[in-house]
Amino acid sequence: MERPVLGVLAGFVTIGAVIGLGALLAQWRILDVEAQKMLSRLAFFVASPALVVTVLADTDVSQIFSANLVASIGSVVVAALVWVLLARLAFRRSVSETVIGAFGSAYVNAGNLGLPIAAYALGNASLVVPMLLTQMLILQPAGLMALDLATAKVKDLSRGAWLWYMLTRPFRNPLTVGSLVGLLLSVTGVSIPPLIGDPLHLVANMAVPGMLLAYGVSLRLGPKPAAGAESLPVATVAVLKIVVQPLVAFLIARYAMGLAPADVFAVTVIAALPTAQNVFTVAVRYGTGVVLARDSIFITTILAVPALVLIAALLT
Repeated sequence: MERPVLGVLAGFVTIGAVIGLGALLAQWRILDVEAQKMLSRLAFFVASPALVVTVLADTDVSQIFSANLVASIGSVVVAALVWVLLARLAFRRSVSETVIGAFGSAYVNAGNLGLPIAAYALGNASLVVPMLLTQMLILQPAGLMALDLATAKVKDLSRGAWLWYMLTRPFRNPLTVGSLVGLLLSVTGVSIPPLIGDPLHLVANMAVPGMLLAYGVSLRLGPKPAAGAESLPVATVAVLKIVVQPLVAFLIARYAMGLAPADVFAVTVIAALPTAQNVFTVAVRYGTGVVLARDSIFITTILAVPALVLIAALLT
């Protein structure tokens, strides 16, 4: 019990410190709204694609076909679909805002928070890989494609040009391209030469702190979190992310897949991680659902601490 709880707390302290630094830099007027946008653009177009390439290139893709994957995918699909239905039928959200909310409801912070928590709390960082790869190769490309199609201006294109635009648009997204390149390197076993790999890793190392600093600036300079018109949608996203997703993961892992207790615990913990910071980066990049993304990250990050501690107490 002690090790899982300490691992959970260690992961949250790490990201909380960098977010707090971003808020302080905004308070001291070292960073402003334009700096926040610049950091988000840098993370989206440069650092995050480099990070995706390096992570996938160093990952054994065979892990994605483990039994844990079924539970992880099931939890993502259920949480995202429930949000999509509510967003379209109850909240009357646009397609682009619906995508951001689906990301908030199901996109796990598997990278900068999931990896350390898997290492400290679960004793094996590779346990987060199925969820990480699922998000990079399935959830993220699908969501970005929907955002691209929803925000594209194609009214004046001919039918042939429109079809070509739609088919090629996703492959002009830097995160999708990075995922495909990383997957190709992993599948083929090709190693990145040091002359390319070393600077690539340096650039990749900017992704997480850049996203966290931009998020901290937004918390300080943006509207008060979880207030106003977005309070109900944010609360809905939080329930889906912190309650529904881990519960579905547990039920699938325990009763549908019959996984060992250690694997059930791992799948449930990973599904209960809060919304990833790169959801905010994507929202800023596409100029849609920014407050929803920011507040969802804020609330789920706070609620995930007691949720993960409770899961550790019940399943270990």
